[in-house]
Amino acid sequence: MEPQVTDRPERSRYEILAGDDGAETAGFAEYHLSEGEIAFIHTEIDSRFAGRGLGGVLARGALDDARTRGLRVLPYCPFIRGWIGKHPEYTDLVPEARRARFGL
Repeated sequence: MEPQVTDRPERSRYEILAGDDGAETAGFAEYHLSEGEIAFIHTEIDSRFAGRGLGGVLARGALDDARTRGLRVLPYCPFIRGWIGKHPEYTDLVPEARRARFGL
């Protein structure tokens, strides 16, 4: 099955589900949501799923959802920040006045 990215607002994180049955949590991106902004604070992929590109799938899914919801992104998490740096088409999600703070 294809990995699925799901928002789990009750846990303040996006999760990526993978595995043979597509129901195993392979990783997550924690966030804090406040007043039209989503601050990503920590991203983690379980070591059993490392090297499969799931971190990128998770980042893309979470950022696409933020865009759809009209949220401004604050990438405090080094992984999300680095991913945006490698995919400049997502830089517009970070408020222009705050991009320098994140090195974007």
